[in-house]
Amino acid sequence: MMDQKEFLPIAIATASVIGLIGVAIFLYSRRTCEGRSGSQAKSARHPVALDPKQKIAFALTEKEVITSDTRRFRFALQTEQHKLGLPIGQHMYLSAMIGGQLVVRPYTPVTSDDEIGYFDLVIKVYAAGVHPRFPEGGKMSQYLDGLPIGGTIDVRGPSGKLTYLGQGRMSVRISKDEEETRVCKKLGMMAGGTGITPMLQVVRQILKDPEDHTEMYLLFANQTEGDILLREELEEIAAAHPDRFHLWFTVDTPPAQEWRFSTGFIDENMVKEHMPTFGDDVQVFLCGPPPMIKFACVPNLEKQGFNDKHYFAF
Repeated sequence: MMDQKEFLPIAIATASVIGLIGVAIFLYSRRTCEGRSGSQAKSARHPVALDPKQKIAFALTEKEVITSDTRRFRFALQTEQHKLGLPIGQHMYLSAMIGGQLVVRPYTPVTSDDEIGYFDLVIKVYAAGVHPRFPEGGKMSQYLDGLPIGGTIDVRGPSGKLTYLGQGRMSVRISKDEEETRVCKKLGMMAGGTGITPMLQVVRQILKDPEDHTEMYLLFANQTEGDILLREELEEIAAAHPDRFHLWFTVDTPPAQEWRFSTGFIDENMVKEHMPTFGDDVQVFLCGPPPMIKFACVPNLEKQGFNDKHYFAF
C-alpha cells in the first residue's frame, strides 16, 4: 500500500496536468468564441445591401462623363457601412417605369464588396435616333443618363448561375438542385460591348488575390474603336501584368489611323491566336450580344475542341 510520502508527489503532478489541460481548454474556448465574435462583428459592421427577393431603391450620388456616350454612375447603399453583397460572377437587375412600361435590365457593377457604402456602374448610353436597328435607343441607359442626383433606381439581386470562388475555382449551377465546381489554370474571356463588365469584375478579383495565379486571356469585340469601354484600365492591367493578362481587341469598323488589332467578327483564327489552347485546366467565359455568342464564340470554340463543360455564357 502507497504511503503518504509516495502519494503526495503523484497527487501534485496529477493536479498540475489536470490544471494545464483545464487552462488549455479555457484558452481554446475563449479564442474560439472571440473568433466567432470577431467574424460576427465584421459581418455586423458591413451588412448586405442587396435582397434577391425584393427590390431596393438606391440613390444616385455621382455621375461622371467618361466619353460622349459612356457614363459612370455611383449609387449610395443604405448606410456608409453597407456592402453590396454581390458575389464575383453574379449580376443584379435594375428596374424602372419608363414610358408607362416596366423595364428590367441586368447589370454588373465595376466595383466589388471591397468598396463599402456604394457601387459604381459604367454604362454606354444608347441614344434614340442613332442606330437604325434600334430607333428608340437603350431605354434603361437613357433613363439612367437622365436620372438627377438624388434620384433612385430599383435593384434586385444577386442573380446568376456562376460564382467565381477564387484561385481558378468556380461554382456553376446546372439546374435548380445541382451545382458543379470547375477548376482552371487558364481563363479565356470573350466579351462584346457592355459584356466587358462581368469580365473586369473577375479580372480585378483575380489580381487582388496574391494566392490566385490564374492566367487570363481577353478577346474584346466592339463596333468601333470609340465603343471600347474601359479601354484605358484594361490596357493598364495588361501593361502591369504582361504574363498574366493577355488583351486583344477586334472592331467591326477599323479607325482611319493605324490599327494593330483585329478587324471584323470573332472568327476561328482569333480564337486560335488569342484564347488559351483547349485543355482540362482551361475555362472560357462569354458575355455579349446573343448573336455573337451563338454564331461567333461558341462555334469557333468548339472547332478548337471546347465543349459546354469548358465554357460558360453569362
